[in-house]
Amino acid sequence: MTDAGTGGSSQQNGSEHSGGEQNGGQQGGEQGGGDLEAKLRAAGIQDTGWRETGPEHRSGFACFVGRPNAGKSTLTNALVGTKIAITSNKPQTTRHAIRGVVHRDDAQLIIVDTPGLHRPRTLLGERLNDVVKSTWSEVDVVGFCVPADEKIGPGDRYIASELAKIVRHTPVVGLVTKTDLVKPEAVAEQLLALQQVMDFAELVPVSAVDGYQVQTVADVLVGQLPEGPQLYPDGDLTDEPEQTLIAELIREAALEGVRDELPHSIAVTVEEVLPREGRDDLVDIYAHVYVERSSQKAIVLGHKGSRLKQVGANARRHIEALLGSKVYLDLHVKIAKDWQRDPKQLGKLGF
Repeated sequence: MTDAGTGGSSQQNGSEHSGGEQNGGQQGGEQGGGDLEAKLRAAGIQDTGWRETGPEHRSGFACFVGRPNAGKSTLTNALVGTKIAITSNKPQTTRHAIRGVVHRDDAQLIIVDTPGLHRPRTLLGERLNDVVKSTWSEVDVVGFCVPADEKIGPGDRYIASELAKIVRHTPVVGLVTKTDLVKPEAVAEQLLALQQVMDFAELVPVSAVDGYQVQTVADVLVGQLPEGPQLYPDGDLTDEPEQTLIAELIREAALEGVRDELPHSIAVTVEEVLPREGRDDLVDIYAHVYVERSSQKAIVLGHKGSRLKQVGANARRHIEALLGSKVYLDLHVKIAKDWQRDPKQLGKLGF
């Protein structure tokens, strides 16, 4: 095991630590301002994050759906204003519903980023689809994401047919994403093509990368929300547990540069997050990266552990920004044979 700043070079692990700044939220509350604010102030807590909201204040939930790699997580991060969902050009990067909170004077919009809906080939795939469909029944508005640089295909039409079952009671907004990748004429063609797929409450082209119409998307989604108070205190950007966010940041780093068949086989668990004894500026994190076969383990490790060392370095930078502390990251690569198809192992890995 090599210590801080160098990364592991053995066949099993990598270790990292250094400095950073905080960028993460706390657990969100379920009750809006008013009485709760008064009770907290009575208890001597002055800056609670809750505020009085007027009768026209809106609050509620929206979710983004689409086939894998449609730009859902990148758009979620752009709207929230910080990284709360990992992104990758690999399909099925998102594996559970992630909530991000958009704070405005006139509204509070909670965005639920879901896995890409797809034809499942494994038990994991079936469970990811279940996450998507169960989310639809819990939100006030759905954003259907279709990338501008890819023709509408069977996967998009399948999603539209499923959304048609809820459109009577839940409005669906059509979003043509990744407009920065194509010319304006191609965006116009995609909007016309998407209009033929189903009836939408609104159609909006957007680029989360260059910011084009991100605010318009927020306005359109907020316009579909019911009137209501704050659901989360000011400053909360997500209600994801810290360990879940850390595991996702490690998985994001592990996904970069691997072969197409490997991303689906990578899972991460965080075993411990502990403050270093005698230090108030250092956190020790112990995590396992799981793959399904020994050949995949060799790919993740790289020559003499060089690739895992780089994974640790990349993940550590984002984790330090999340925690606002220096981090020592200890990574071990383990094999969980065919875990995507094994109910017991899926449960162990959090699916």
